[in-house]
Amino acid sequence: MLNYPHFDPIALTLPLFKWRLPIHWYGIMYLLGFSVAWWLARRRAAQANSTWTPADVDDLIFFSMVGVILGGRIGYVLFYGTAMWRADWLYPFKIWEGGMSFHGGLLGVITAACVFAWRRRRHPGDVADFLAPLPGIGLCAGRLGNFINSELWGRVTTSPFGMRITPGLNGAASEVRFPSQLYESALEGLVLFTVLWWFTSKPRPRYAASGLFLCLYALVRISIEFVREPDAQLGYLALDWVTMGQILSVPMLLLGLVALWEAYAHRTPSGNFKTAA
Repeated sequence: MLNYPHFDPIALTLPLFKWRLPIHWYGIMYLLGFSVAWWLARRRAAQANSTWTPADVDDLIFFSMVGVILGGRIGYVLFYGTAMWRADWLYPFKIWEGGMSFHGGLLGVITAACVFAWRRRRHPGDVADFLAPLPGIGLCAGRLGNFINSELWGRVTTSPFGMRITPGLNGAASEVRFPSQLYESALEGLVLFTVLWWFTSKPRPRYAASGLFLCLYALVRISIEFVREPDAQLGYLALDWVTMGQILSVPMLLLGLVALWEAYAHRTPSGNFKTAA
């Protein structure tokens, strides 16, 4: 059984006039995720049969960054932080206290993608399919950031797959918990990226890639929530095992199944690839 090494969440501190600016690992992980997504998108746009240009990619990643940050924060406040908001009306703006929601970030990216599609006269489904393989490495990095911050731990366990935390999270001298952040980093991140990158390596029907992303992420998230400790301010929402993460993932799964049905029932060609002459 491994012991949690207790990382310093601050990677480095930079001098800024009379102040010192701490740079957190979690913020670096966000930057890494966006940078890799931009690089991957540029690679896909450079393919001979792609209808995307480098300028398209640059603008899409910018729109997506805004969507992730705003959507992630707003989603966290609405899904997980309403009690804190009632206690302090400025809470949504106190981003230094932490709190980002994947599902809120997803809604933010969907909104940003629709705005981008409208401005560039592209079909929203094509934009969503182009984006589908890009966030996997960022999701992997973000969960590693959670691990470094010693947050979002799994449940207490006697399993040899647990990790000993000293001191424990609930005042105990030590606790053994599932390192659910690492499970999510591997499955939501690396596995999801590998499958989607392979799947989108050749033309697929419109909505196929985005539908597959929604289904795979939802299934992984619902499964991992069984070993992840629910948010303390919410606890279990039903039956002593249903969590907010599972509830928010069910609509994702249903929407993904609808998208896959639409893709393979109608087989509309994707606008992300040039048609053969």
